[in-house]
Amino acid sequence: MKIWKKDETDTSALVEQFTVGRDREFDLLLAKYDVLGSLAHTEMLSSVGLLSIEDFGKIQAALKQILDEIASGDFSIVDDCEDIHSQIEWMLTQRIGDAGKKIHSGRSRNDQVAVDIKLFLKDAVQEIKGKTNQLFTLLQSLSEQNKKVLMPGYTHLQVAMPSSFGLWLGAYAEALVDDVDMLAVAYRMTDKNPLGSGAGYGSSFPLNRQMTTELLGFDDMHYNSVYAQMSRGKTEKTVAIAIAGIASTIAKLSMDMCLYNSQNFMFLTFPSNLTTGSSIMPHKKNPDVLELVRGKCNRLQSLPNELVLLMSNLPSGYHREMQLTKEILFPAIDTIKTCIDMVMLMLENMIVNEFILDAPIYKNLFTVERLNELVNAGMPFRDAYVLVGNEVNTGNFSYEISQLNHTHEGSIGNLCNDKIAERMDKVLQQFD
Repeated sequence: MKIWKKDETDTSALVEQFTVGRDREFDLLLAKYDVLGSLAHTEMLSSVGLLSIEDFGKIQAALKQILDEIASGDFSIVDDCEDIHSQIEWMLTQRIGDAGKKIHSGRSRNDQVAVDIKLFLKDAVQEIKGKTNQLFTLLQSLSEQNKKVLMPGYTHLQVAMPSSFGLWLGAYAEALVDDVDMLAVAYRMTDKNPLGSGAGYGSSFPLNRQMTTELLGFDDMHYNSVYAQMSRGKTEKTVAIAIAGIASTIAKLSMDMCLYNSQNFMFLTFPSNLTTGSSIMPHKKNPDVLELVRGKCNRLQSLPNELVLLMSNLPSGYHREMQLTKEILFPAIDTIKTCIDMVMLMLENMIVNEFILDAPIYKNLFTVERLNELVNAGMPFRDAYVLVGNEVNTGNFSYEISQLNHTHEGSIGNLCNDKIAERMDKVLQQFD
C-alpha cells in the first residue's frame, strides 16, 4: 500500500525496489517515533475540529496498541508498504476502517519523516551524551588514581619531558568536554519541530503547531515551512560532526594505548582475555579491540563529508536522496556507542607500568628540570641551556627523580580535574 497511489497508477517492480532501497530496514528504528508523531498530530487535529471525537478515540486507541506492539518487538513492515508511514496508516485502516485514512490531514510524508528523524536523533544524541559522560567520569577517576605515576612525554616521537599517567588520561577527559559541547549544539538543532510544515509550504488547515511542539517535547519549532524541509540533511550533518568529534578523541586515545602497549614502550598492558593471539607467533598479545576501535572511529570521522557530498548543491524543497541520510547516519550511531563501551572496557582493565623511568633511554628526560634549577639559582637561561646541552653531549648529564622540585611536581600532579568536571557539568546542563 502506497499512501501516494492514485487510481490507474502503477510502478515497475525495478523502480520500486530501487527507490525504496533500505528504507524499510531503517524505518523500523523510526516506528516508535512515527506513532508518537501521529498521536500528537491527531490530538491537534481533533482540537481544531478536523477529527470527530469518535474518530479521535478510535485512532488514539489503535495507535497506542501499535506502540505497544513496537515496544514488544511484535512489529514489522510488510513488503506491500514502502515505508513506516504507509505501514502504520495501513494497519490503522485495517483495524478501524476509514477513520485511519484521516490521520494524514494537514501533513505530508516530508514533515512526517522529518519529525520522526528529529525525535529519533534527540534520543540518540542523549544516549551518546550519556555514554560519553560515563567515559569522561572513568577517565577522570583513572587520572586521579594515577596522578603520581610518572611517564615520559614525547614530541616528534622523541623523548621530551616528564609527564604522568594522570596528566595523559586527564587530557582525554577534557577533550570529551569539548566533544559533548559540540553534541549539545547538535541537540539544540535537533530539538525543533518541523511537523505542520507539510511538503515545505505549510497547510491551509488551521493547524496548531505550538500544540504539537509541546506534545512531542520539542523546545521550539521551525517557523518557516520552507526551512523546515531545508533542515533535512543539515540536522543530520550537525549530529555527524558531533559524532566525528567524539570519534576523533577515541581514535587518538586508542592509538596511544596501542603504542604504549607495544614492547618498545611497555607503558601499559592488558589482560590476556582482552587481547588476541597470532596464528604463528605464540608470544603475541595483540590489542585488536583498540585497533578496531581506532579504525571504526577513523571511518566515523568521514561522516560529515559524506553527508556534505550527498546534500551539496540541492535547491530548496524535498529531494529523494534525502532518504539516504538514514543509511549513512543511523549505523554510525550504533558504532560510536559500541566504540565508547569497548574503550571503557579496555581502560577499566589497563595495567599501568609504574617503573617506566627506570629504563636507561629516559636518562635525559629531566634536562629541563636541571636547566630550571640553574635558572632559579641565578644563571641566565641561554647559559644554562648551553651548559646542560654540553653535559648531554659529553655523556655527563645525570638527574635523580628524587631531585624533582615541588614546583614541577605540582605542574604534573595539578590536573585541575575539579575545574574540568565543573566545565562538563555546565555543558551537560545544555541538554536539560
